[in-house]
Amino acid sequence: MSTITQLIHSIPVDEQTGAIAVPIYQTSTFVQEAPGVNKGYDYARTNNPTREILEKIVAQLEEGATGIAFSSGLAAIDAVLKLLKSGDEIVAVDDIYGGAFRLFTKVYEKFGIKVTYVDTSDIQAVFNAITPATRLIWLETPTNPTLKISDIAAIAKVAKASKCLFCVDNTFASPVLQQPLELGADIVVHSATKYLGGHSDLIAGVVVTKTAELGAEIRFYQNACGAILSPFDSFLLIRGIETLHLRVRQHCSNAQQIAEYLENHPLVDKVYYPGLSSHPNHLLAKQQSNGFGGIVSFSLKDDTEEAAKAFVTNTRYFKLAESLGGIKSLLCHPASMTHKSIPDEKRRAAGVADSLIRLSVGLEEPEDLLEDLTQTFNKIHQSSPVVSGL
Repeated sequence: MSTITQLIHSIPVDEQTGAIAVPIYQTSTFVQEAPGVNKGYDYARTNNPTREILEKIVAQLEEGATGIAFSSGLAAIDAVLKLLKSGDEIVAVDDIYGGAFRLFTKVYEKFGIKVTYVDTSDIQAVFNAITPATRLIWLETPTNPTLKISDIAAIAKVAKASKCLFCVDNTFASPVLQQPLELGADIVVHSATKYLGGHSDLIAGVVVTKTAELGAEIRFYQNACGAILSPFDSFLLIRGIETLHLRVRQHCSNAQQIAEYLENHPLVDKVYYPGLSSHPNHLLAKQQSNGFGGIVSFSLKDDTEEAAKAFVTNTRYFKLAESLGGIKSLLCHPASMTHKSIPDEKRRAAGVADSLIRLSVGLEEPEDLLEDLTQTFNKIHQSSPVVSGL
């Protein structure tokens, strides 16, 4: 059975009514026959039928034992960090999502958890950063926003030898393109707001664990801390996942065309997309993934925030907004938006240049998106004295 057919038929028909779509169980509590005697549900923070179906679907998508759904991607990350205690250390990818960086440094470091940031595309750098106190390796691949690729299987071996947990943020790739648990990771997290939901109409996060034992620990924190996904958003997320494979396939196709266009544009300095043969990790991406994703980043030869802001405020179809992974194309300026919480020197050292622009390539016709980029480049070319001589 193909993975697409498997996904579609993992979404159950409602046994009670025969409904082909998963019902929304919009209830806060459940009637019990006697204290502790119920139909598997007692209070909706602890469990809910709609959320439970979603969690089983995402666990199967990632080939994991347990799925746990949260009210946001950061809530999912937060639940994983609660596995740690004061004195523990994390080795994390240096080109990290700004929200995760803020959570690590502004919340968990004050509780005595140290974080060391390294270029995880360099296996030796990961190995060298590990100490006897390291309890977690935190990876994003592709990274946000410079799309570095790290060797998941190799890092998994380092984690296992060091007896520490290995968590991969799989948001950018989605389980359609990459399955970290199959490559040796212990935990996968997603901002389900992005490709899993796919329509820019919900906020959600999920954690999937390789083992049921680890899943039980995360589920304890889900219930104890209460950052659960609502029944309605669970329903929306199931609906979005139904078309995940089709959407991701088109995102990849559109992004490849745009990356190739940008690579040959005279106003562009660098293009970051694993699908380009010029990408330093292209062969690794090809080996461990089934595609290269829908995100393309690039920097301008006029490497200033002013030039980048001029670009992102002049597009027609690419809408200036936070987030990514939806059917409509978006763009953002990481230095002043998604990565604003990261100090400038650390941001630049991780490769996030002042002029870096991140595109979330949507499902519009690629010709229309290319035309949009062309007219925007023409505008900034005419107005910028720095590039007017090109």
